[in-house]
Amino acid sequence: MKQATILIVEDDEGIQDMLQYALDTQEYNLLSAMTVKQAWDIIESSADGSGPDLVLLDWMLPDSSGIDLLHRIRKYYSRLPVIMLTAKAEEDDRVLGLDMGADDYITKPFSLKELKSRIQAVLRRSMPDTQAVQIGELHLDPVSQRVRVGDKTLELPPTEFRLLHYFMTHEDRVFSRAQLLDQVWGQQVYVEERTVDVHIRRLRKNLAPFGLDGMLQTVHGSGYRFSRI
Repeated sequence: MKQATILIVEDDEGIQDMLQYALDTQEYNLLSAMTVKQAWDIIESSADGSGPDLVLLDWMLPDSSGIDLLHRIRKYYSRLPVIMLTAKAEEDDRVLGLDMGADDYITKPFSLKELKSRIQAVLRRSMPDTQAVQIGELHLDPVSQRVRVGDKTLELPPTEFRLLHYFMTHEDRVFSRAQLLDQVWGQQVYVEERTVDVHIRRLRKNLAPFGLDGMLQTVHGSGYRFSRI
């Protein structure tokens, strides 16, 4: 199996060294950057597919914000998984990071054991299944990681892609937030149930230009359901 490549974007040399030491196993290839510019150059220079499979991203960097880099990644490399690794621990910061498209959000100080578990969970979730699924004009192909509405392409970040995939393969079933966390995020990932609402809102926003946001329905007191309009 191909080794996963992780790009560590962190300007604190002590934390960089600690992460390099903790993750320097035969399981991962490691890349490092201390600034947004360095990180973007690495991502851009490896657009042929040889680049990172996951980014560990600090929020506060010397030349720009990690949130700015996250926004750029979501615009041009929407399926590249990103874990925010930051000292900004307020709930509003966490919600902003997730709302901007982070796949997970870990606050400093953190447990290396938990970090490794979350990395494995995000990488595992990013590995596609093989069976394409279609509901009406909405077509999702897990192998190519592409979503189409008719002949138009719908670009989705990794978490929204997995969420849509799960809903499309379980049409008309109602799922609670806890069930969606277990099935889409994984039981080993410790995130708040509010995280589900953030990504539901982002998925609806992506579906709205195609008039399909109504397929993702809120079932008050129960959770969410995906159903044909």
